[in-house]
Amino acid sequence: MKTLALILAGGRGTRLDILSAHRAKPSVPFAGKFRLIDFALSNCVNSGIYNVGVLTQYLPLSLNNHIGIGKPWDLDRRMGGVTILQPFRGKPGSTDWYEGTAHAIYKNMSFIESKDPDDVVILSGDHVYEMDYSKMVEYHKEKDADLTIAAQPVPYEDANRFGILDYNDEMRITDFVEKPENPPSNLASMGIYVFKKEVLLEVLEKYCTEEDSDFGHHIIPPMIEKECVYLYEFDDYWKDVGTLAAYWESSLELTDPIPSLNLYNDEWKLHTRSEEKPPVKFGKDASASKSLISNGSIVNGVVKNSIISPGVYIEEGAVVKDSIIFNDTVIRSNTVVEKAIIDKEVEIMANCKIGYGDDLTPNKDEPDLLENGLNVIAKRATIPEGTTIGRNCRIFSYVGVEDFDNKKIPSGSTITSEIGEKVAAGDEIHVRELNT
Repeated sequence: MKTLALILAGGRGTRLDILSAHRAKPSVPFAGKFRLIDFALSNCVNSGIYNVGVLTQYLPLSLNNHIGIGKPWDLDRRMGGVTILQPFRGKPGSTDWYEGTAHAIYKNMSFIESKDPDDVVILSGDHVYEMDYSKMVEYHKEKDADLTIAAQPVPYEDANRFGILDYNDEMRITDFVEKPENPPSNLASMGIYVFKKEVLLEVLEKYCTEEDSDFGHHIIPPMIEKECVYLYEFDDYWKDVGTLAAYWESSLELTDPIPSLNLYNDEWKLHTRSEEKPPVKFGKDASASKSLISNGSIVNGVVKNSIISPGVYIEEGAVVKDSIIFNDTVIRSNTVVEKAIIDKEVEIMANCKIGYGDDLTPNKDEPDLLENGLNVIAKRATIPEGTTIGRNCRIFSYVGVEDFDNKKIPSGSTITSEIGEKVAAGDEIHVRELNT
């Protein structure tokens, strides 16, 4: 099977808000020790695909450092392996940047031609699932399809976030609508495509422009009219964790006694670039229940239904419940953290309450992103001692003690810092400082 996989990993992930202000969405941590892109990379090698291109754009440094030469995924190969494909200046007058998913592939047509595959698998780098792509490629060949699209039903209330499909009795796709306001069905594209190489290059030349060009808007609809486009149904676990609520919910589902996503399957390993840290250590009065605790963590307090990433330090008397704590964060004594996502290298001082009370006022700046009681604290923030934070609050990166006017932060609030605002706005200098 001569197959090339191309992973689209350049998205900003704006619905993850301040979690993706200083990293690309595929680089967001997941399940403690992993990152979102680990799923696509691991699926490739587990499917026997060792020719992989990763297309990066937005804040690529942490993603590039994570992937490196591909050794954790057995992609450090002389023939094949992983190639990082960054934007570049092309023909005179052309844009330097990738302007949409199809345009990103279009800009790398010479890379595709140099690999000369029979088929090209195009993937998103920010979805959570385990899938054998070789089965989909085999199905694609059996149908003699020009394009095959993987799809599965999603909840109707989420269908307007996806490309929605319709098909006939032969599994041939008859209609495709990208992110419709009023979805005609809930059968959603998973953003996983298999193209015949020649057809892919032909339709990119025909339909792609130097302006914004996406597969869902500009490539797939005309192909349905003129080419053989088939549906591949995937009925196993798959999640698009593109919102803060979806990310939090999908993460904590992993703490269930028998989770829908099995991270412990030796026959389908999830590979990652692991940090060299010592074993987890528990103090004499510590306890942890229904949680994932990663290497290098020291727990002297209580952890319930939470995910603790590498290097986290939780002091005596502290309680962490229904929360996700990223790498190297410190939670001081007698602090309670409930229903929160805490980014890397945050320090929450003693006697704080994060996630307090029953007031569910939506966030005043981002009401559509935070309205279910979840708090988000961004990278390298410091929460001063004795602070009480309500619900649906956003704390920007590099917020310090001096940024808190008082120690009672009502629900729906946003606390900013000068550096954090510049990072969120895309200021290049400060983005480089924080992009690790």
